[in-house]
Amino acid sequence: MPEQPVPVPVPVPVPVDRLAFEMPPVHADPARERAYRKERLAGALRLLGRLGYEDGVAGHVSARDPEFEDCYWVNPFGRAFAGLGPEDLLLVDGDGRVVRGGRRVNQLAFAVHAAVHRARPAVVAVVRTQAPYGRALACLGELLAPVSQEACAFYEDHALLDEYAGAEDPARVARALGPYKALVLRNRGLLTVGGSVDAAVWWFVAAERAAQVQLIARAAGKPVLIDHRSAVATRERFGNDLAAWASYQPLWQTVARGGESVASTS
Repeated sequence: MPEQPVPVPVPVPVPVDRLAFEMPPVHADPARERAYRKERLAGALRLLGRLGYEDGVAGHVSARDPEFEDCYWVNPFGRAFAGLGPEDLLLVDGDGRVVRGGRRVNQLAFAVHAAVHRARPAVVAVVRTQAPYGRALACLGELLAPVSQEACAFYEDHALLDEYAGAEDPARVARALGPYKALVLRNRGLLTVGGSVDAAVWWFVAAERAAQVQLIARAAGKPVLIDHRSAVATRERFGNDLAAWASYQPLWQTVARGGESVASTS
């Protein structure tokens, strides 16, 4: 008789509680939280620079200080995103005055950030910088449409400021944003917020990419919209700050390790 094959043992699944899964860290010490936020903010600016979301001196990302009331960390005026580290960031009060740091801040642009931070106390970070597809969508005066799973994260959770509003009236921007995670500023571009630096930056990148898909789809034909019920369900699953934080981690890893694998979508 032919020999019977020896059964191969079936691999035993690794218990779920032994699998690594990162969660946003919690720091009880304000000094440690400050250092963490500054590190993430500087890394986010370098990432945005690599993605090409920078245009001259335009573009800012701000992060609320965990201890000092109405004070925010922000990138200095006239410095390229690509070379910024935590030591280069400025601490600026809500009136645009530098309280820590040795360089100037773009007070007119920062006033928008301060207005949003003041109107939304739970917001940790605000992103307002330059990216081509978000600006193109803003030139059309349109919202992000639910044409893809990724765009559904913004379904009924972003707004349009349907007038050309300069930085001279920052409170108008804060009012237009309301309770949402993102704002399309007509003829100007995108603004996003989050409960962490990581979340706010991910929402900006995701909104820019969703705008790109929307514009490409329209150029190719008539996009088919995802129905309301499915769009809401998708948003509930992928449209929260924890999901944004998790989605951002691969991008953060490339920045933290000094990699050059981040490619521009422009």
